[in-house]
Amino acid sequence: MIRVVLDSNVYISALLFGGNPRRLIALAEDGLVELYVSKQVQSEVERVLAVKFRWPTQRVLNAANYLWSLTHSIEPQTILNDCVDPDDNRVLECAVESHADWIVTGDQHLLALHPYREITIVTPRQFLDSGAWKRNR
Repeated sequence: MIRVVLDSNVYISALLFGGNPRRLIALAEDGLVELYVSKQVQSEVERVLAVKFRWPTQRVLNAANYLWSLTHSIEPQTILNDCVDPDDNRVLECAVESHADWIVTGDQHLLALHPYREITIVTPRQFLDSGAWKRNR
């Protein structure tokens, strides 16, 4: 099974706008990809929904429960400092710890690192266009 780490911006975009980020969540729902997430990324998603987008607590909890039910939670043991944005290092740590094949993000700092330790880093559209998930059928 293909292992994928989604950046927090992909989860948030999936919830707020749908589109390609939502299609990535649907791939996990259909069992075509395995999503891995760290507690740090989970917290970031929940914080942004609550603070920036002012979602009520119950709505955040419902969305979080749904999203995290589709993922494997990882607690990275390695600390990385390879990205200029320290928050982005948390995504790299999760990907390395989970032996991910792909990182999917809209973040230019992460995209600039492609490839990272043999991990492909792409946008949601690039991942969907790659068809990598079709190989799991």
